[in-house]
Amino acid sequence: MQDKTLSSKERTAEQESEICYERTQMQKEMIIKKLRENGCRITKQREILLDIILQEDCACCKEIYYKALEKDGGIGSATVYRMINTLEDIGVLSRRKYRVCCEGIPKY
Repeated sequence: MQDKTLSSKERTAEQESEICYERTQMQKEMIIKKLRENGCRITKQREILLDIILQEDCACCKEIYYKALEKDGGIGSATVYRMINTLEDIGVLSRRKYRVCCEGIPKY
């Protein structure tokens, strides 16, 4: 009986993970759409930064920068700050908390 409980808990965690992934993908697509509408090119570096902002719990630009460096050593701190400013300008990021809010789809 206990084995069934564990497997259902595992399934629940797996389902929750899948839902979270889908929500993050929806947010990413909406943000990319807004960036394009505002004339921004979607570069690999911007996608990396966007993934970090959406998936990680970062407290500051430096933290985003260090996580980005692990994925692409060519990302500079100025790129991170420009991306944060751009996301704030288009209304999808609050600089105070680095929480992404996309037209009614909250991060949490």
